[in-house]
Amino acid sequence: MEFFNEAVNILKILVIALGAGLSVWGVINLLEGYGNDNPGAKSQGIKQLMAGGSIVLFMVKRLYTEA
Repeated sequence: MEFFNEAVNILKILVIALGAGLSVWGVINLLEGYGNDNPGAKSQGIKQLMAGGSIVLFMVKRLYTEA
């Protein structure tokens, strides 16, 4: 059973990493939108940043509050 618990924890960490990657991608799009004065890129960037950040926050909370 310990193997499955460890596998679940590793998957949680991978989901956190994916959320962080999405956030970084969102910041890049956001900065690109400001640099080129492109409202579409700014909108996409802020959406990605918020989505990635919420995934990271939710998963960190789940990872460290479960017994």
